[in-house]
Amino acid sequence: MKKLLLSFSVTFALTLPLLAQDKESDRVENAGKVMQEILKAPDSIPQSVLDKADCVVILPSVVKFAIGIGGSYGRGVMTCRGGSKFKGPWGAPTMIALEGGSAGLQLGGNATDFVLLMMSPRSAENMLKSKVKLGADASAAAGPVGRTASADTDVTLRAEILSYSRSRGLFAGVSLEGSTLRADNGANKNLYGKEISAQDIVFKNAVPPPASAKELLATLQKASSENKSK
Repeated sequence: MKKLLLSFSVTFALTLPLLAQDKESDRVENAGKVMQEILKAPDSIPQSVLDKADCVVILPSVVKFAIGIGGSYGRGVMTCRGGSKFKGPWGAPTMIALEGGSAGLQLGGNATDFVLLMMSPRSAENMLKSKVKLGADASAAAGPVGRTASADTDVTLRAEILSYSRSRGLFAGVSLEGSTLRADNGANKNLYGKEISAQDIVFKNAVPPPASAKELLATLQKASSENKSK
């Protein structure tokens, strides 16, 4: 009996990390599918806006919960253009968490996909170091929608982060002010199988992209291969 229990304990201990890795890999794959579907839509992220983004955060199936005036909880991924100046190809993803909320975040009880564009190096760097509260630590705004929309509007030029949502097939800019974004290094450990920080993943190319990120990176590279921000 003791041998049986010991064998079960060992098997359970070995299985847990694999289950955690599969969970994060599924999340990365799902982010790739969400990004591909959104970019194929007629009224999507304007090309001129995507071309000026340093990083993209994809949060599939964020859910709302009722605490006070409401809140949100989501897990997803962020990928950035390579190099310290964000001028290279899209790189290995780092896992991201969205928490908190505001009166402006109304999901209506439905799971909602979010896409956030980091429009300045500062917003990406600060989030990788600690966490960023949208609207306080970084200026945020609902992103413009439509292929022909311009990236040179006042709102777009002022915002460090542009946010979008997709629910029930409808894609639109949305305010996420009051929500907090942070690197999820626990999830990074699960995905890559070792302790590794978000900063090392993005700025030091410390790990190669996992197989689960193939669709996400290929989609973004095809859609916007060059950073056209000044």
